[in-house]
Amino acid sequence: MSARIDHAVSSGTFSLDGETFEVDNNIWVLGDDEQCVVFDAPHSVAAVRELVGDRECVGILLTHAHDDHVRMAPELSQALEAPMLLNPDDAELWKLTHGDLPLDDDVADGDEFTIAGVDMVAIATPGHSPGSTCYHVPELGLVLTGDTLFEGGPGATGRSFSSRETIEASIRDRLFTLPPETVVHTGHGPSTTIGAELERARGDWLS
Repeated sequence: MSARIDHAVSSGTFSLDGETFEVDNNIWVLGDDEQCVVFDAPHSVAAVRELVGDRECVGILLTHAHDDHVRMAPELSQALEAPMLLNPDDAELWKLTHGDLPLDDDVADGDEFTIAGVDMVAIATPGHSPGSTCYHVPELGLVLTGDTLFEGGPGATGRSFSSRETIEASIRDRLFTLPPETVVHTGHGPSTTIGAELERARGDWLS
């Protein structure tokens, strides 16, 4: 069976710097009919399990450690019998939600994975958080960007552990070098393409 990307949306809260907001998070699952990997663990274990179905989940790849993306990670990991992976540069953010609970493994820039016969590479894109990581799947022409790049531009950088200058550099140097037709699947909201966001940036922040 050929690999595909499955999608659902879950609703909950995001809390940081003493404030809490209602948010809708995308759930993305990459795989075929037998095997898959889950990106992030937002709000609802049941919603993720429904999307996974009876497939073997070989990992939970956390794009970053804001609580709306990792709050359910330990419970989901147990439910799916799948390891949790995160860029260690987000360790301090992880601790805000889960204390000293250990992750199963680290993700580093350039790490390669094969899921359901499809190759995927991790791209470190700090800025929204220090350890923000995107996942490029060239064979399927897509990239999962977490909260680094949205339809409309870069992710938010107005809170602790974030930097507008850094996220712009990450997007410019790491994401805008991907083929323009690459589909961008985001952590919140609609999907877009690298080309569309590059053109939008050229009329805004990209010099």
